[in-house]
Amino acid sequence: MRRDLCDGVGIARLLNATLVLPKFEVAAYWNESSGFADVFDVDYFIQKMSGYIEVVKELPKDIASKEPFKVDCSKRKGQFDYIESVLPSLLEHHYISFTPAMSQRRDRYPEYARATLCQACYSAIRLTSSLEKKAIELLDAIPKPFLSLHLRFEPDMVAYSQCEYPNLSRSSIAAIEAARVDRKPWTGELAQIWRKRGKCPLTPNETVLMLQSLNIPTSTNIYLAAGDGLMEMEGFTSVYTNVFTKSVLLNQEDFTRMHGNTKAALDYHVSINSDAYVATYFGNMDKIVAAMRTYKRMHNTLFLSRKAFAELTSQGLEGVALKKALWEVHKNDFAIGRGFALPDCFCEFEL
Repeated sequence: MRRDLCDGVGIARLLNATLVLPKFEVAAYWNESSGFADVFDVDYFIQKMSGYIEVVKELPKDIASKEPFKVDCSKRKGQFDYIESVLPSLLEHHYISFTPAMSQRRDRYPEYARATLCQACYSAIRLTSSLEKKAIELLDAIPKPFLSLHLRFEPDMVAYSQCEYPNLSRSSIAAIEAARVDRKPWTGELAQIWRKRGKCPLTPNETVLMLQSLNIPTSTNIYLAAGDGLMEMEGFTSVYTNVFTKSVLLNQEDFTRMHGNTKAALDYHVSINSDAYVATYFGNMDKIVAAMRTYKRMHNTLFLSRKAFAELTSQGLEGVALKKALWEVHKNDFAIGRGFALPDCFCEFEL
């Protein structure tokens, strides 16, 4: 949501268009229908974007009853794609809707559009006052110093990856199968190729091995930035015993009332303010957290290499030998606190 909103602002500036506050997709992932105002401070966003682009809460009455002209932006990457291909539709229909392409080349935008995108991402977006209060409460409750670990091993995540894990418990296997729908796992040689590409999420037990290879003490305070339903956690918590979750640290009544979007917002707030951030996957959450931490010059950020883990284990390495090899893979990134996928942040030169 945050990434698409930032991109949408940059594109609106490219097109010299007015931006209508976006609507989140209903049930796209979290199975809920919370809106922009449930997570972000609307008035603050509009105020901070003043002078960059015009933002309105609702459509003008004369076009409010019309359906927007939908534009496919799946293959748009640079400024000229939008100016040459999308602007004509905007001028013709006056009201268009689109989802920004994930393959944006924001660094190629002209300076005025980059500055607008950066203003949105790093200055204009803040949580609602009630949600920010809850996020601060959560952050204060975590023993310091602490590491925020974004661990992705929920049934839907594993099902989406199309990977197989032969040594899971029966309950985990059943949960994954229920989430697969038509996404059948790769088998045979294709499964090995897929795993060696780094496409398979690390299990909690594999994550333990990775953390130990980096000599991260088992007494480390770890906040689990993760969705509901993490599987196979017994092996992790038996080694790293100081593990904290929002479901335990927050008032139970407050927690049960929260939507998935608001829970994710809390994880984001904690992760950009943690002493260190480690990700076992490289998804949208990790990209935006890494970018914000880079912008704030908090460089203790590391992405664990699933590709290296798969390659080394396929060679038969295990135990001490595997840990030594994993250390060699990560030691440079670990020493400077910079993950292999951590992006350079052009925004720090714009604001």
